[in-house]
Amino acid sequence: GSCKLHIFQTFVFHDTNFVDISSWATLEDIVFATLQKYTWNILHPWVYQALPAAEWENLQNLFSIYMHNFILSMSSDARLYHTPYPFVFQCATGCDLYPNGSYTKFYHLAYNTHDFLSFDVDNSRWERWQESELAAQVERQFNAFTGFSVTLQHLLNVTCVEHMKKFIKYGRATLERQGETTLTQAWPPQSPTHTGAKWCPTRAPPHPSALPDGQEVPPGPALNTSTILPNADLTYQLRSVLAVAPHDGHSYACRVRHSSLGTRSLLIPWG
Repeated sequence: GSCKLHIFQTFVFHDTNFVDISSWATLEDIVFATLQKYTWNILHPWVYQALPAAEWENLQNLFSIYMHNFILSMSSDARLYHTPYPFVFQCATGCDLYPNGSYTKFYHLAYNTHDFLSFDVDNSRWERWQESELAAQVERQFNAFTGFSVTLQHLLNVTCVEHMKKFIKYGRATLERQGETTLTQAWPPQSPTHTGAKWCPTRAPPHPSALPDGQEVPPGPALNTSTILPNADLTYQLRSVLAVAPHDGHSYACRVRHSSLGTRSLLIPWG
């Protein structure tokens, strides 16, 4: 089946001397590791079983170097362009594996909740999403750090999928026990052509799907689901938009699956 291995990071630059860091890793919507003061805290024993101790040490060293250099680089650029404090960088990176064996990989960086920079994994190139001087400077810097780009390309192209498959093997029991929870919201169409819902979890995003008259709509032209997006309060969201015809006489609901909801099923009116 399909599976996702994602890492989320938040860097809050309070001033020139203090940066608050948080990070967590998820397999599907299971948080299996969190970062505390540059040290990973593993939450499930099967995670250690999946990889040799030497590989964990290598990954932690790489991550520590990355965070150290990221903070130095962003702090230097903030001074150069007189960026007002505090400011926040959020990163989402990882890979998605599909049933046919294909996979996608990504690295997205947001600055103060707005798209800022992304990494083109296939071409090993950084591309800015803003026209600001800061974005142009960071794009130049990151493209000049060829060693970093090559390492990240290998981690996303090879390491991410290989490790995900091992995590699936050793964590299968946890994945099967996570259960399915339904959060249903009925809503009236809010415009003649479409309506949408935004979900703001504290860590791993949930998985929304639309159910007109109780029938689930698969992703496609009628149901558009965004990539993971940052919120201003340092959480993340997914946005799903369903195309509907005005006055079509149907009732609509939104189903959200997320392991943190436990075994409850909630029904919340939309409007």
